[in-house]
Amino acid sequence: MRHVIIIGSGPAGYTAAIYAARANLEPLVIASSVEAGGELMNTTDVENFPGFPDGIQGPDLMTKMQEQAERFGAEVVYDDVVDLDISGPVKRVTLGSGAVHEATSLIYATGSAHRKIGIEGEERLSGRGVSYCATCDGFFFRERTIAVVGGGDSAMEEATFLTKFASKVYVIHRRDELRASKIMQARAFANPKIEFIWNSEVVDILGGETVEGVVLESTVDGSRSDLALDGVFVAIGNDPRTHLVHDKLELTSAGTIWVEGRSSRTSQAGVFAAGDVIDPTYRQAVTAAGTGTVAALDVEHFLASLGEAGAPDVVGDQIEGLAEVDAA
Repeated sequence: MRHVIIIGSGPAGYTAAIYAARANLEPLVIASSVEAGGELMNTTDVENFPGFPDGIQGPDLMTKMQEQAERFGAEVVYDDVVDLDISGPVKRVTLGSGAVHEATSLIYATGSAHRKIGIEGEERLSGRGVSYCATCDGFFFRERTIAVVGGGDSAMEEATFLTKFASKVYVIHRRDELRASKIMQARAFANPKIEFIWNSEVVDILGGETVEGVVLESTVDGSRSDLALDGVFVAIGNDPRTHLVHDKLELTSAGTIWVEGRSSRTSQAGVFAAGDVIDPTYRQAVTAAGTGTVAALDVEHFLASLGEAGAPDVVGDQIEGLAEVDAA
C-alpha cells in the first residue's frame, strides 16, 4: 500500500512527484511505455520555461524533471495503465504487465493529445516546422511565411498571435466558413497579415530537413496545388486523455476532468487531477507544472486528514473542502 500513485509523466506528473517525494510520500509514477515524458518529448527548443535563459530541448527538460523526482525518492515505472478502481478508499491501478498497485490517493496527470491531420509529412517534420503550439514556437518564425490549419477559435487565436512574428500567415480551412466565434473571426479578418484559403485540405507536407511547403487539395473539385511555406501550425483541437476515468470522475463540458475551484480535488475523494487533463485553455508546460504542485499539496493535506504516516501534521480545520472520512 502506497501513499500516492501518480499517473502521467509530463510536467504536471513529475512536478507532483517532486513535491510528494520531498514530503516523504514515496510516490510511484506510472509513465507510459511508449510516450513517457508527455508532449514535450516531441518538442525541440523550449524557450519559455523559467530558469533556462538559453532555452532547453524538450526531452532534456523532462529528463531533468524525472531525475529531480527520483533524487527525492520517487519511483518511475514504464508501463501503461489498463484499468482503474478508484471508487473506494483504496485506489487500485492495473498495468499492462498485469501488476496491480494500491494507494490511498491518486493523482491523474495524463495530459492531452493534439489532434493531428494524419499525414506522413506531419509526423516526419514535427518539431522541424510542424508545430501544435503558437505560444511555444511562434518566436522561431520571425519574418517567415507560415500557415495555420483549422477554423475554430483556437486556429484564429493562433493565427492572430503568429502575426506578431511571421510576415505572412495563411489560414487553411476545409470549408467556406469558420467555426470560430464572431469576435475571433472579426479579429482575424481585420488583420492584414492573415490570408484565408477556403475549401482546402492539407494532404501532404513538403520538405527534407524542415518544412518547405504543403500540398492542398480542393474539397470542391479535388484539384491540387502547392503552397510554399516555412512552417505549419496545426490547430484542429486537443483531446484530454480521460479515457481511463469516463464514468468514474465528473467531467466538464470541455471534456476535461472537473476539479473544485483552484484545487486539484475531483468528484471522487482521494483522487486528484493536474495538468492539461484539467485545463482546456492554457496548456503550457509551466501552468501544468503549477497544477502538479497543487495536486501534491492537496494529497499531503488529504493524507494528513486520514492520519497517514509521512504526511504533514495539520490541524483538521486547516483542511478545507476535503471529503469527510468515515471513521468506521
